[in-house]
Amino acid sequence: MTLAAWLVLHALVSGVMTWLALVYARRRNLVDLPGERRSHSVPTPRGGGLGITCALLAGYLVATAVSAVPAGKVACIAGGLVLVAGIGWIDDHRPLSAWVRLAVQCLAGVLLAWGMHGADGRWGWALLTAGLVPVLVNVWNFMDGINGLATTQATLVALGFAWLAPGIAYAALALAVAAAAFLPFNFPRARIFLGDVGSGTLGYALATLGSAAAAELAWSATLLLLPLSAFLIDASLTLGRRILAGERWWQPHTSHLYQVCVKAGFGHSSVTAVYLLFSLLAIILAFAFSGASPGLAGTATFVWFACAIASWFWLRGRFTLGNGNT
Repeated sequence: MTLAAWLVLHALVSGVMTWLALVYARRRNLVDLPGERRSHSVPTPRGGGLGITCALLAGYLVATAVSAVPAGKVACIAGGLVLVAGIGWIDDHRPLSAWVRLAVQCLAGVLLAWGMHGADGRWGWALLTAGLVPVLVNVWNFMDGINGLATTQATLVALGFAWLAPGIAYAALALAVAAAAFLPFNFPRARIFLGDVGSGTLGYALATLGSAAAAELAWSATLLLLPLSAFLIDASLTLGRRILAGERWWQPHTSHLYQVCVKAGFGHSSVTAVYLLFSLLAIILAFAFSGASPGLAGTATFVWFACAIASWFWLRGRFTLGNGNT
C-alpha cells in the first residue's frame, strides 16, 4: 500500500466517523455542559474521538491484510486500543469509577506490552510499555480541556516521533492524519469534543508509538520525552500540587496551567498555539541531539525539563495571582 493511500484511508475514516459521532451525540443528547469544572461556555457534544479510534483500527486491519505486521502483534495492539477506547466510550455515556477505568487501562498496557515486546522476551521494554499506557492515557485525558489542544499536541508528538525514529513513520503518520482529520470539528470552534474515547485513544496510540520508537533509539530514547514535555509537565505538576493541597485529584477541575491561562483572559486558540510552539521547539531540540551520545542527549533533555518546570511555576504564579486566586 502506498503512503498516500495509507494516509487517505486514515483521514477519510476519521473524518466520516467523527461526523457520524456528532450526529449520534446530538440525537442521544450526549453533551458536556458548562460549569465551574469546565473551560467552555456552551453545551457541546462529546465522543467525537471515536472517529480517530475507527481510523486506527481500520489501519490495523489493512496492515494485517497486507502482512505488513504479524497478525498476533496487531491483535494485541488493537485489543489494547479497544479496551481503552471502549471504557472511555462507556464513561462518555455514564461516568465510571476512576479506579475501574485505571484497571482497564493497565490491562490494555499489559496486552500491548506482551504484543510489542513480551512475546520476544524483551521484558525491560515490556515493563516500560505496560506503564506508559495508563500514564499517557490519563495525561491526554487531563489535558483535553480546551479547543484543539489535545489533538494538535498528539499530531505534533506523532510527527516528532516519526522524525526521531523513522522505523515507525507509517504508524506515526497514520495517527497524525487521523487526529488532523478530527481537528476541523474541534478547532477553532468546537462542534464536538474528543470525549474519553478520544483522549484515551490518543494517549494509547502515543504509548504504542513511544514504545516502538524507544526500542529503535535504545539509549537515546530519553529524547522522546521532549515532544511529550508540554503535557507531561503540566499534567504531573498540577496533579502533584492538587495531591499536596489535599484536593480530590481524581475529579474534574480547571487548575492546569492551560486552564489558568484561559481564565486569565487568553483565548483557546492562543493557548493552543503557545503549547504548539513550545512542543515544536522541543522536537527541534530533540532532533538536534538525535546524533549525539546518550549522555549528551540525556543532559539536553534534563536541561529542557528543568527550564520548562521553572517556567511552569513562574507562569502559574503570575496568572493565578492575576486572577485573584490562591
